[in-house]
Amino acid sequence: MSFSDFLFYFELGWSHIVSLDALDHQLFILALVAIYTTKQIKQILILVTAFTIGHSATLALSALVIIRFDSKWVEFLIPCTIFITAIANLLKNGRRQKAVQINYYLALFFGLIHGMGFANTVRMMLAKDQSIGWGLFGFNLGLEVGQIIFVALTMLISGIFLYFFKVRQRDWVIFLSSAVFALALQMALQRIPF
Repeated sequence: MSFSDFLFYFELGWSHIVSLDALDHQLFILALVAIYTTKQIKQILILVTAFTIGHSATLALSALVIIRFDSKWVEFLIPCTIFITAIANLLKNGRRQKAVQINYYLALFFGLIHGMGFANTVRMMLAKDQSIGWGLFGFNLGLEVGQIIFVALTMLISGIFLYFFKVRQRDWVIFLSSAVFALALQMALQRIPF
């Protein structure tokens, strides 16, 4: 695989998180990191990487045609993962340590579902390529970099509200999680597969 091919897949992964069409992905990341502050950057990076691992695993299995899923159900399940994460934030608001541990498992498991959502597109592109591994690596690296930048912007905005405007963290988590919940529920209702 040439460097330009690697860049193509990197940009594809990057746009999967930063483009205007990536609202579901952005909402999920927002729900995942809503309970954290800038002081917990290490936990946040581990959390986002857990999501990428789950996403990458399903993407790889699907690209290699080891597993296949009905896209209508996947498109419905993706917003469900978002509003479940938002509800979990609201329910565990104030129970910090357990919230951190549970979020790692949620991120990994829900990453598996999100990976299915993009699998068909990537499978068709990678099928033309002989080096699927490098294509997947480029895509996942682009995805991870995009997520880290999105998280950094989210943490910057959160920091402004928490430290400069003195919004209580509990209120900020409720605000963010409620907004994400409402948007994700609307998406899920629009995508009911039956």
